[in-house]
Amino acid sequence: MSIYEIPFKNIDGSEATLADYKGKAVLIVNVASECGYTKQYTGLQALHAELADKGFAVIGVPSNDFGAQEPGSDADIQTFCSTKFSVTFPMVSKIPVKGDAKHPLYAHLTQNAPETGEVSWNFEKFLVGKDGTVVGRFKSDVAPDSSDLRAAIDAALN
Repeated sequence: MSIYEIPFKNIDGSEATLADYKGKAVLIVNVASECGYTKQYTGLQALHAELADKGFAVIGVPSNDFGAQEPGSDADIQTFCSTKFSVTFPMVSKIPVKGDAKHPLYAHLTQNAPETGEVSWNFEKFLVGKDGTVVGRFKSDVAPDSSDLRAAIDAALN
């Protein structure tokens, strides 16, 4: 199955796939509201705002898999992100991103990334190229304004 065919729910509960992102570079990030890396929302929003008109999007994927750091409902998460960090990039409904219950989107990402294997913590980033190929994977401590991440995004856009 293509990454563009995997169904999920948006944070508002509507059904979705990544089909709307065909031809765009996408950074998919598992997020959590109570994590030490939560401040990365600011940088992720800045990337999204700066590069959206160039065919780039950030997609936030709330997950409670690590330290129970995303305990809220989808509505709580949406409110937190919009009021604390002015997030406008798309968010999906909270899902598992590791283990036997991991969502098919994350099964695809972790099996097809340049570095395969389970997600190790919140704010791990997967860069999907315009053709749907997983072209990069970045650990939680790689900041959104990191030169390595930015170079990979620029390469994916060109």
